[in-house]
Amino acid sequence: MGKIKSIEYFRVLPRWLFVKITDEHDNYGWGEATLEGHSQAVEGCLDAMIQRFVGYEADNIEHLWQTAHRHSFYRGGPVLMSALAGIDIALWDLLSRRLGLPLHVLLGGAVRHKVKVYSWIGGDRPRDVEAAAKERYAQGFRAVKMNATEDVDWLDSPKALETSVERCRIVKSVGLDVGLDFHGRLHKPMAKQLAKALEPHRPLFIEEPLLSEHYEGIKQLSGLTTIPIALGERLYSRWDVKRFLHDTSIDILQPDISHCGGISEIRRIASMAEAYDVALAPHCPLGPIALAACVQVAMCTPNFTIQEMGLTIHYNTEHEGGA
Repeated sequence: MGKIKSIEYFRVLPRWLFVKITDEHDNYGWGEATLEGHSQAVEGCLDAMIQRFVGYEADNIEHLWQTAHRHSFYRGGPVLMSALAGIDIALWDLLSRRLGLPLHVLLGGAVRHKVKVYSWIGGDRPRDVEAAAKERYAQGFRAVKMNATEDVDWLDSPKALETSVERCRIVKSVGLDVGLDFHGRLHKPMAKQLAKALEPHRPLFIEEPLLSEHYEGIKQLSGLTTIPIALGERLYSRWDVKRFLHDTSIDILQPDISHCGGISEIRRIASMAEAYDVALAPHCPLGPIALAACVQVAMCTPNFTIQEMGLTIHYNTEHEGGA
């Protein structure tokens, strides 16, 4: 046991925000509180948390988490939960280092010995996908993700979707499974059409076919397609997630460990999802600390299915880019 002596944060290019916690015995752990495009807001929240939590017992991770979440009139949201995630991940890392045990052992032990991952291709406005897909295949990947569309109007010509379908066909022909990230860019009239047009090509999933706030539209879309529907990067707690589980509108849940309150909360979200027969595929186009934390969670989570990783992702070549 040891009390928290210091909590520091570091902004690291291209767009990462790392958190370091040190206890009174100089044990330390690292976390990641990256919230793309909003580092300064998260830093302000961390400043407030530093004042509150220095002096707390570093091993009492759940107590600190519940204090941060419940002792605030305003709860949840991307900024608060990203700051809390950075602290939570760092505390778990500190405990793991101090005990000399892998984190997944502390969380209950391994249910697998390998973690399936996918990488990105194509850029923000996808292009040159065949060459990129072949490169990923040669690297050993068997699944990738790419953005589904360029800019599309609220109601556009059906021809605007033809290139999306063709890119999916090309990547599949290389021998890769492919997830298509709609990024919430489409509105319902076009999302329905694109999902139907993609069905014969059997993508691995479609991600955020509509923005998460359009839960009734996502429910409607889930009844119109056989393609698995994935979302979750813009859901920040189990309370945000429960609506989608209750109305059975999604097949794959994608919480981001650096946005949803860290290791403690993503484990609770995963358990909720398992009860609804929903798979876990954490969102993580972020930094190496977030990815390492995700891998530890994947090792001990029964309904984990595949992990995103940000290797050479286009957003990580820009400063303060999007998700």
